[in-house]
Amino acid sequence: QVHVVESGGGLVQPGGSLRLSCAASGFTFSNYVMKWYRQAPGTERELVASISRNGASTDYVDSVKGRFSISRDNAKNTAYLQMNSLKIEDTAVYYCNAAGVLFAYWGQGTQVTVSS
Repeated sequence: QVHVVESGGGLVQPGGSLRLSCAASGFTFSNYVMKWYRQAPGTERELVASISRNGASTDYVDSVKGRFSISRDNAKNTAYLQMNSLKIEDTAVYYCNAAGVLFAYWGQGTQVTVSS
């Protein structure tokens, strides 16, 4: 049974940091590209960051470059999103996605709210 579970969201002040985790089970984690998406109210889901199967390659949307860092630990079947210098516009539900050749799996999302 496949599980993808995000954690680590919460309320943070502008300029603060959060670290999101994505724990996966039920599939061969190292065979999947891991991605973080976000969706703010009234907007489309946006790809924020992605990391290759072995972690050697990462990519980010321009708005988070230099502030966010995606990583993964294949031994722990877990992906991470370190978010620094958070801005109000980073407020959204953040979703973890495991993208394979044939299948893709989604978590339920974790709320990140940046507010003073």
